[in-house]
Amino acid sequence: MRYMLIIHNDETHPLPGAPGWDELMADYAEFSKELASRGHPFTGDPLQGPDMATTVRVRGGETLTVDGPFAETKEWMSGYYLIECDDLDQALSAAAMVPSARFGSVEVRPIAEM
Repeated sequence: MRYMLIIHNDETHPLPGAPGWDELMADYAEFSKELASRGHPFTGDPLQGPDMATTVRVRGGETLTVDGPFAETKEWMSGYYLIECDDLDQALSAAAMVPSARFGSVEVRPIAEM
């Protein structure tokens, strides 16, 4: 089964170029190696900060765009991994290894196969 690991962080999460970013990316490189060594095919990428987001809504046939994330919140989606696992337990185990789980959260969702 495929699972999306949706990584959420708050304002303490280092952004690209900020102090701590390179160290965090090194942790993610190790996490990626561990996924591969466990035989979990995956893809994933970090996302730029919420200040770079644009939200699109269509209401009454009119397209509305707003700068910023979709909701006012202290946490924001900072990246994702799409992984293949045998079951939810394996996906949860992988999510617990995500470096940002130490200071943010990781939402695990099964992919709805179409």
